[in-house]
Amino acid sequence: MRYFRRQVAAIAAMLLSLSGGGAIAQTIEQISVHSPAIEGNLEGNSADREVFVLLPPGYDSAPERRYPVVYFLHGFTAHAATYVERGEALEAAKAVMAEGPELILVFPDSYTRHGGSMYSTSPTTGDFEGFVTRDLIAYVDSHYRTIATRESRGLAGHSMGGYGTLKLGMKYPDLFSSLYAMSPCCTAPTPITGEQAAQLAQVTPEQADNAPFFLRAALASFAAWSPAPDKPPFFFDTGAQEDGTVDPIVVGRLAANAPEVMLPQYLPALARMEAIGMEVGDSDFLIDGIVAMHEAMTRFGLAHDWEVYQGDHMNRLPVRFREKLLPFFQQHLDQQ
Repeated sequence: MRYFRRQVAAIAAMLLSLSGGGAIAQTIEQISVHSPAIEGNLEGNSADREVFVLLPPGYDSAPERRYPVVYFLHGFTAHAATYVERGEALEAAKAVMAEGPELILVFPDSYTRHGGSMYSTSPTTGDFEGFVTRDLIAYVDSHYRTIATRESRGLAGHSMGGYGTLKLGMKYPDLFSSLYAMSPCCTAPTPITGEQAAQLAQVTPEQADNAPFFLRAALASFAAWSPAPDKPPFFFDTGAQEDGTVDPIVVGRLAANAPEVMLPQYLPALARMEAIGMEVGDSDFLIDGIVAMHEAMTRFGLAHDWEVYQGDHMNRLPVRFREKLLPFFQQHLDQQ
């Protein structure tokens, strides 16, 4: 809960820090996008997803103009609404776009039963890959004046959203040309012992409703990566065996969704990117895994912008968004 409160505060500060003086020129639209990809999931997550679309300052005054789009994926336990709940998003990116190229920013909501979809495909949680890469992009391109090409479409995110950025970027290079992962989680497979698997299998719905952050993260991860339609009430398989071991199939499923494991087979896809950025704070609790991902990318000769900055998982998010992420996409996305 403390982590969640810090995340809300940091994201609100991020948007506030982007605002400048003078009249508000942006428009932010709160919409609902129906996602057939999410229909019928076993958790009962709604297929009608909240999305916030931030239109650039010149959108209404230049009706013939089209714009590049950046999709920003939120972190675990956050909502898309977190980014705009206090209204600062009406001024978001104003300072950055005042002197540089204008962009459309899209914030989709991927909150689920346990706090986050991991931007993955699962009969338990729903197909959130399909939501972002098919349903959402199709809706935005058909309802807004986008430049509907990969060269003008970027993907970014923080924490769980940074993970989603790497994963979806690998799998859908025909859709995105530039990626920026802020403090991505889950880059390396997390070992699980037989004892841990057995304990997770014993969690009750009541305990899940009041679970601390890291237990919720485990529940969400197994729901996304190890679904089991025949195992209510959570419809996932922890792999716990009677002999105290973990089913190797489950271990393999978890590993198969880790970007560091995925990297070699998706090198051709990532090599197609115009640009890839990745960053982490020097006091971030996820730093070891993110540094390992950077080192793996370097070993395989994959060019990418990389920075370790002074900060933790949350406290520099506003500054990094304004000074690094948005200028990155202004530089690398085609404007026509």
